[in-house]
Amino acid sequence: MKRIFKFIENNFFVIVILFVAITLLYPNIFSWVLGKVHGINIMNLLLSIILFGMGTTLKFENFTEVFKKPKEIGVGLIAQYMIMPLLALTLAYIFKLDTALTAGLILVGTVPGGTASDVITFLAKGDLALSVSLTAISTVISPLLTPLITVLLIGNHIHFNPIEMFISIVQIVLIPIILGLLVNYKFPDFTENLKDYLPAVSSIVICLIIGGVLGANINSIYTASWIILVVIILQYFIGVALGFVVGYLSGMKMKQITTVAIELGFQNSGLSTSLAKTHFPNYPIATVPGALYSVWQNLAGSILAYLFRKYLNKEE
Repeated sequence: MKRIFKFIENNFFVIVILFVAITLLYPNIFSWVLGKVHGINIMNLLLSIILFGMGTTLKFENFTEVFKKPKEIGVGLIAQYMIMPLLALTLAYIFKLDTALTAGLILVGTVPGGTASDVITFLAKGDLALSVSLTAISTVISPLLTPLITVLLIGNHIHFNPIEMFISIVQIVLIPIILGLLVNYKFPDFTENLKDYLPAVSSIVICLIIGGVLGANINSIYTASWIILVVIILQYFIGVALGFVVGYLSGMKMKQITTVAIELGFQNSGLSTSLAKTHFPNYPIATVPGALYSVWQNLAGSILAYLFRKYLNKEE
């Protein structure tokens, strides 16, 4: 059984492509992901499972890292919640995206870093402890910052309730992480065993979300695919590049610079997709940027991890 889960973990991108191919052939096969069971949003439930799993891998010292590395943590968080949202807004303006795609792109920029950044940082021989702490802290403060920044950037164009978005993020993100953290604290042996399975579970959940969103918006994607794909690719690479610039200018070592760059490139795209579906119901295509970003960041991230390890951190 462990071999199967390890295979899924090690071949995540191939599995993503497989899910995308299946969705293109059978658009409705994953439509149930966007539905509800007993009034509970299935996509939100799936995301909560991922975040609970993330919580079981964390320890309280991940949150005290800010006192050990205040500069690195501070720079990373400021970059996360300033550079990525403003970059998304700028690209939406340059490419004249419509309201729905702009909203989805903004959410990709305002959500916290994705958990996959930790894996890519490890492969790139970056500062893994810094990566885990940045992901954890940016995720915990996201209920406040994601709705606030989103309403500041697009509140004049799309009407939504930031308080309700705050509550959604608390339910989807904060509560599962806290529960996972407590389970890890109380039952460390149990959570240690879970580590063999959680990455694969998270991978499958992300694939299901991608399949559900792509299938529901397949016609719209065919119409605007080249534009949004170009924007997504630019958002990722410019984010990584700006992470390098910020890290370098703040005087970090290469391991830390690499980590901040990866953290900026990897967003919790599943969360952005869920928030778009929940809070922008009149703009269904707003879910598309998050789904496409998830596919792209894992492809590009795997390649960058190899390049970073070979050319930037090889002496480490």
